[in-house]
Amino acid sequence: MDSGYCKRFRMDIDLPRSRVPLASLPFGYQLVPWNEALLDVHARTKYQAFRQEIDAQVFPCLGELSGCRRLMQEIRRKPGFLPDATWLIARQIDRFRGLEETRFAPLEWCGTIQGVLDRSGIGSIQNIGIVPSQRGGGLGSVLIEQALTGFEAAGAHQVTLEVTAENIAAIRLYQRLGFRRSKTVYKPVDSTLFRDRADSSINCLLYTSPSPRDVEETRVAGKWVKKKSGGGGGGGGGG
Repeated sequence: MDSGYCKRFRMDIDLPRSRVPLASLPFGYQLVPWNEALLDVHARTKYQAFRQEIDAQVFPCLGELSGCRRLMQEIRRKPGFLPDATWLIARQIDRFRGLEETRFAPLEWCGTIQGVLDRSGIGSIQNIGIVPSQRGGGLGSVLIEQALTGFEAAGAHQVTLEVTAENIAAIRLYQRLGFRRSKTVYKPVDSTLFRDRADSSINCLLYTSPSPRDVEETRVAGKWVKKKSGGGGGGGGGG
């Protein structure tokens, strides 16, 4: 296997935060809390959000519906899975205009986020994804704010996430919400998967210099220091 490396940032935010005005949903949209019956909805929404993105090339499970289902099952089984930081956004499809049954109109699933809290009080946003047709309307901000509120209520003192360095829009969103970059991680990627794909966005992200293990850059005393890492980190970004 020919390996390359994709550059990703770990970003953190400290809790509790100073109170800021919460982003609001556009008319016709609603937040949907975690429910066991919605596990597959989270998986399908995740798939729609990530299947054509760089993250699906770095983490192939995000590019397959079956992979997203397995990933959601793994997240749900984690000891620190946090329902209060796990949400969906849905939009009501108004096909029944003028009828009293409008409130029973079907829903379009627009975005998903999941959260896990470890014993030390550090929360982790597993994935934040907005389907392509719903981007640019502030839905990502709403999901993240809702998840942070859930983490804070559960006693978390810090929340982290990972994002591919190429995903500038997501990075700017996280920075606006108060996240700061704390590490640079180079994730191994099988470059043979993209060798024959001239349109593959992963080509501009591949590095060949790090060792075969993950390499991290961590800010220490104001300087970035490289070190080897044992791995870890899930998909992130989008929204």
